[in-house]
Amino acid sequence: MKHHVAIFASGAGSNAGKIIEYLKGHQQISVSLIVCNKPGAGVLSIAEKAGIPTLMIEKEPFFRGNAYLDELKAHHIDFIILAGFLWKIPAALVKAFPSKIINIHPALLPKYGGKGMYGSHVHEAVIANKEKESGITIHYVDEQYDHGSTIFQAYCSIGPDDTPDSLATKIHALEHQHFPRVATETILLQNRR
Repeated sequence: MKHHVAIFASGAGSNAGKIIEYLKGHQQISVSLIVCNKPGAGVLSIAEKAGIPTLMIEKEPFFRGNAYLDELKAHHIDFIILAGFLWKIPAALVKAFPSKIINIHPALLPKYGGKGMYGSHVHEAVIANKEKESGITIHYVDEQYDHGSTIFQAYCSIGPDDTPDSLATKIHALEHQHFPRVATETILLQNRR
């Protein structure tokens, strides 16, 4: 049985691209849909080049409708990966995909998580607090921001000369190194249960 994955992304899509590349030709897992909430986002070009269908979503039906469950079912989606997707996941989607939605966060949760903590905001806060290390957290998604149980963390040190931009570069390297593999292992593990 092949597992059909939807990747939700809001921006350039570098993590989505790495996951698509990693899963190309995989026997058991297929990236079957890219879900995006920003017209013109880079991830849409990545999806087009890879021949993966896309679904553009809007806030009203996502949060007050059925969270696009019909469209996800039409693509046989059984697992969701959030790769730089900035909207909170509605309860309807969490209930429909229990322990089958994962996210990557650019810090070591539970520190530097929650509403408004994404992208450069995270790195600026980490540097401002003079942290000695940061990293990534891959975690399950529940109804709260950055709250679900942790699957994997990877660390990087922060030097005295690091800036939010140089830290972002280190974090991207960790994301690209680990996210495709950990996502794949998580999907296979979840589907064995």
